[in-house]
Amino acid sequence: MSFPLPPAARAVVLRTRRGDFAAVDTPVAPAVPHRGVALLLPGFTGSKEDFHFLQGPLARRGYRTIAVDGRGQYQSDGPEADESPYAQGELAKDVLALAESVGAPLHLLGHSMGGQVARAAVIVDRTPFRSLTLMSSGPAEISDSQKQRVRMLHEALAVMSMAEVWEVIVAMGPPEDVGGPAKGFGTPESMRDRWTGHKPAQLLATGRQLCGEPDRVAELADVALPFHVLSGSSDDTWPLPLLDEMAVRLSARRTVIEGADHSPNQDQPLPTAEALADFWDAQDAQDAQKDDRTSG
Repeated sequence: MSFPLPPAARAVVLRTRRGDFAAVDTPVAPAVPHRGVALLLPGFTGSKEDFHFLQGPLARRGYRTIAVDGRGQYQSDGPEADESPYAQGELAKDVLALAESVGAPLHLLGHSMGGQVARAAVIVDRTPFRSLTLMSSGPAEISDSQKQRVRMLHEALAVMSMAEVWEVIVAMGPPEDVGGPAKGFGTPESMRDRWTGHKPAQLLATGRQLCGEPDRVAELADVALPFHVLSGSSDDTWPLPLLDEMAVRLSARRTVIEGADHSPNQDQPLPTAEALADFWDAQDAQDAQKDDRTSG
């Protein structure tokens, strides 16, 4: 059971020096000038499909987007039990390999946990990227209420299969990053297939990262990139004041999408896509000004 693709999108496999990664590649819409390429990283328990509603609107604004499953997420392979390949530093190397495979320069976007992986990647090497957008992704560890949910998941994975855990999730109501048919996204069968496609070791390792992530905003602020902090108008994973403060510390553009929670890409995809394209367009304008000054 698969998810419907955005218009003109292709399901592809990106072959990199770090292995193969499943992706959805959505080209620029016909007759629209090509303005850039963006690499989209999903969050904890998420996948490339989380960005389906964004990719069509962004294609109409001139942006090719490539949404990926990270190592051990849904259709990208990874070890079942060995957690070491899912250490944040390893996932950051995966992002740099993906950027190399796609071709630089790229706008980089990470949602939730994906934002912290994206942050780690640009701290290591910013050169493949034109900008970084942190979508509903905070400065350090997640809130206490979300830590409790992660602990419950880890306890369940210690004694249950992925399929059994899914049945419990459905009975309790899906966690923030799962999305689901209530948002017009996927069918119950495709959501179950996505969940069971995740590797338990990936969920265990990245869950621990979310619960213990240090504040690396000062490190990120030293990176010479334009930053964008985007979120919904409410967020229980990282409360808005934390995201507001992070944006100030990064001298970042700050966007709040009204009527959206932790997943503005699914809750309010059209205004979210417009905000992203506006930010990326602004980088084009600034780059053109720099070129004019250099040539002058």
